[in-house]
Amino acid sequence: MSPRMMVVAGALLTGLGVGLGAFGAHGLTNLLGRLGRAENLVQRSDWFETGVKYHLFHGLAVVVIGALGVADPTRRYDAAAWALIVGIVLFSGSLYAMTLGPDAWRKLGMITPLGGLAFLLGWGLIAWRAWR
Repeated sequence: MSPRMMVVAGALLTGLGVGLGAFGAHGLTNLLGRLGRAENLVQRSDWFETGVKYHLFHGLAVVVIGALGVADPTRRYDAAAWALIVGIVLFSGSLYAMTLGPDAWRKLGMITPLGGLAFLLGWGLIAWRAWR
């Protein structure tokens, strides 16, 4: 992925995170009630908030590493950007699904740590590429 596309992807992911955060603050409780998932409301809200938080941080990180790549095209951050994007999908996505889905979807919590590992890999790759 080119550095400019990293900036675009990161900006779109971060914008989506902002939208999801606003939804979480203003519409999540009502939607959970309509879906019949109002039990464990605090826990579900916490999952959603955690997903949004990590989504926003890592979407912004993709923007920043794209900007680093634009500033210095000799350094390639493709793998780091992809690792962070995969982390958003697995980590935040599983938390969103657990929040909105039926109780059986709580098993998706097994995927959440894989997203965390993808985040760690991404940050490690950023450090490695910056070091070299």
